[in-house]
Amino acid sequence: MKKVKPPSSRRAEIQHLYESYASGQSTLPACDLVRFLHKEQMELTANQETAESLIERYEIEETARESRCLTFEGFLRYMESKDCCVFDQTHASVYQDMDQPLTSYFISSSHNTYLTGDQLVGKSHLDAYVCALRKGCRCLEIDCWDGPDMEPVVYHGYTLTTKILFRDVIKTVEQHAFEVSACPVILSLENHCSKEQQEVMAQYLISILGEKLLRAPLDHLTTGDLPSPNDLKYKILIKNKKLKNKAEGASGTEIEESVDEGEDGDEEDEEDEDFQTTSKFWSARKAGPKKKKVVVAKVLSDLVIYTTSVKFVSFSYSKDNQSCYENTSLAEKKACKLARSSGADFVQHNQKFLCRIYPAASRTSSSNYNPQEFWNVGSQLVALNFQSLGLPMDLNDGRFQDNGGCGYTLKPAVLMSSQRSFDPSCSQHRLKATHLLLKVISGSNLPIPRSGKALDPFVRVEINGIASDSCRKNTHTVKHNSLTPHWDTDMIFNISVPELCLVRFCVRDHTGFLSSDFVGQYTLPFSSLKKGYRWVPLLSRDGCSLDPASLFVFVWYS
Repeated sequence: MKKVKPPSSRRAEIQHLYESYASGQSTLPACDLVRFLHKEQMELTANQETAESLIERYEIEETARESRCLTFEGFLRYMESKDCCVFDQTHASVYQDMDQPLTSYFISSSHNTYLTGDQLVGKSHLDAYVCALRKGCRCLEIDCWDGPDMEPVVYHGYTLTTKILFRDVIKTVEQHAFEVSACPVILSLENHCSKEQQEVMAQYLISILGEKLLRAPLDHLTTGDLPSPNDLKYKILIKNKKLKNKAEGASGTEIEESVDEGEDGDEEDEEDEDFQTTSKFWSARKAGPKKKKVVVAKVLSDLVIYTTSVKFVSFSYSKDNQSCYENTSLAEKKACKLARSSGADFVQHNQKFLCRIYPAASRTSSSNYNPQEFWNVGSQLVALNFQSLGLPMDLNDGRFQDNGGCGYTLKPAVLMSSQRSFDPSCSQHRLKATHLLLKVISGSNLPIPRSGKALDPFVRVEINGIASDSCRKNTHTVKHNSLTPHWDTDMIFNISVPELCLVRFCVRDHTGFLSSDFVGQYTLPFSSLKKGYRWVPLLSRDGCSLDPASLFVFVWYS
């Protein structure tokens, strides 16, 4: 007798659901589909019309469609569609309030945007800017240096990274800035150029960017002192030092400000670290870097409107002296110390001012820090090396998948309240925590490694939020099953500040007693998590779809 191949575990699970709502009938009527949507999927606004539109979309059998019913095959198509995705599809378009000041948003930001590799010998390439912009990045870094024939160049100074022309970078930005998002782009200049070549840079910015370049303050702002993303739609802003015009000589001429070079010239101790890192690199080559002063050219200074780089001294100094259109940059180590010692002050600082965080100079391989710690204190411009793949970039992609992938997501109310102080390092934030139940049911069509050997897969679910909320749990390992692994594992998480959390599903291949290899992952904000039986699409290390590889889960929280 011929053996009947058992259905895949997920298919069996879906069949069980289908049969329990079809109540012995051969098809699932629209009224019972509404019951399923209410009870299991928590879609309480669903009605007869909702159900009929799903039947129209997913049922291909004519008689079933005419009688407003779903066959099992139609139900399966629905359960494996975007309508059943774990990511709330209403968040796949811009849905948040975009009329708040820039300080109210997390803004997708990149560090050393021009690099495709490490920051000692890696290549600089225009494609790196294209890739970042296509991923929704809205703050790009441009390290500018004097080049031959009065042509400024972009590269990582004092190293063997290759050079590209500043002019070509600006042309690339002009061409691709608003391909995936209408939200404003900030060009963060790390300016090491002579006054003469800064004037060349300014002319390129004006002539190439044209109307897209913001050259004067706006006449009317929607709200607050700083403009909103909507106010600045399709505009490019320049972030750089600006000449001080408050101190005027007897002749009425502006006093030129000279600034230390380094990452925005903001942190002397961090500049020293940057200087030491490159000095070590060059020590065997006898030609070490020489520190010098950079004077800002007036024509470039005039292009800096709402994003003036100033040195960070302290939170109290900023409160008393910093203007809303001035912003600071902090290296990760200093920012980390401040987040842990003065979290509430950091949160309040970021309610008023834009703050950029950048990776330590010691990360010569262009590795990344975990951005979550800096989002937890409300820093807007948390800059990562977009070319370096792994957990930090997965979190960044997950965070900015929200709000239509426009590169701006509204900071949660807990970070914006002027009445209630918030410190992410304090564990007790709410009397009542949010309880999250995740049942990891099964997987489907997981990618097989190059060896051709079937996977021994397990799923790791990670909660990334404030320190007391961050944790991870694993399912057991299923041996030799890439096609239809079945875990049926319940995981319970208690989360005190869910609005800051990202949830990451990661499939791994158990390769040894304490070792495992990455297979695929999917990260999304807790606030975009749909309840009920959901389909989790898996992505590769570089963020590409591994379709049809996916997970099947059940989500509940209260």
